[in-house]
Amino acid sequence: MDSSKTWPPFSRTSRFSVLPFHNPRSSHKKKVKHRDQENLDHSSPVDSLDRLRAGEGAQRPLNSHPSPTAGSFADLPFDVLARVAAAFDIPELWAASTVCRAWRDALRPLREAMMLLRWGKRFKHGRGVRSDPKRALESFLKGAERGSAAAMVDAGLMYWEMGRKEEGKALYARAAELGHPAGQCNLGICYLEADLVEPEEAVKWFFRAAESGNARAQYSLALCLHKGRGVKRNVADAARWYQRAAEGGNVRAMYNTYLCYSTGEGFHGI
Repeated sequence: MDSSKTWPPFSRTSRFSVLPFHNPRSSHKKKVKHRDQENLDHSSPVDSLDRLRAGEGAQRPLNSHPSPTAGSFADLPFDVLARVAAAFDIPELWAASTVCRAWRDALRPLREAMMLLRWGKRFKHGRGVRSDPKRALESFLKGAERGSAAAMVDAGLMYWEMGRKEEGKALYARAAELGHPAGQCNLGICYLEADLVEPEEAVKWFFRAAESGNARAQYSLALCLHKGRGVKRNVADAARWYQRAAEGGNVRAMYNTYLCYSTGEGFHGI
C-alpha cells in the first residue's frame, strides 16, 4: 500500500465531525456523563470537594479561576515584563520568549543584551578574540542600556577595577534593585569598602543575595554575623550561613565551617 496516502481508512472516518456519522458510543457517554453529574449535584458539599481535589470531579469549582491563556500573558505591561526578566539567565530568557508573540517582541532588547554580554566576556577574557577591555566595557554598557542586570554587574565590575567606584556602585545598585543576586552581593561589598562605611546597608543586601543562593553573599553575611558588623553578633547564625556557603562551593566558607566544627563554636544544639 502506498505510504503517502492522505485519506484515513474507513474505520477512522467517524473522527471527522463535519460528516454526520453515527457513533454508537456517543449516546452511552452522554448518559454516563448525565448520571455522574446528577450524583455530583446530590452528593454532600464535603464529598464533592474531596472528589474534586482527588481529580474525580467532572467540573471545575465555580470559584476557581480559568487557566492562563496566551491573551492573559500578552496583557502584562511591557515595562513590568522587562523588569521581571532583567535578571533572567539565557535559558530562562529564551523560554519566556516562547510564551507568546507579545512576550517575544517585548523581550527582544534583553535577547540582544545577552548577545552583547557574551561578546563583552569574550573581549574581556580573550576568548576566541584578542583581549580588548575597552570593547568589553562598551559591550557590557550596551547590554545594560537594554535592561540586562547581568550586563550591569559586569560593567560595574570593570568600573570598580578601573578605580571608578562610584560608577561601578551605581550599576551594582541598578542590578540589585532588579533582583540580580551577584549585583546585590557586590553592592553590599561596596557599602563595606566605601569611604563612608554603611554596614547595615551591606547586611541588608547580603541577606537578599544569600536568600537567593549566592554563596559569596552567604559567606559575607556569615562574617558580618560572626563579627557583629552591621548586625547583632550571632555565632550560631553565622555558623549556619558558613555551612550554606560551603555547600555552595565557597572555599573560605568551607575553612570557617571546619573551624566552627573543630571548636564547637556556633554548632551547639544544631
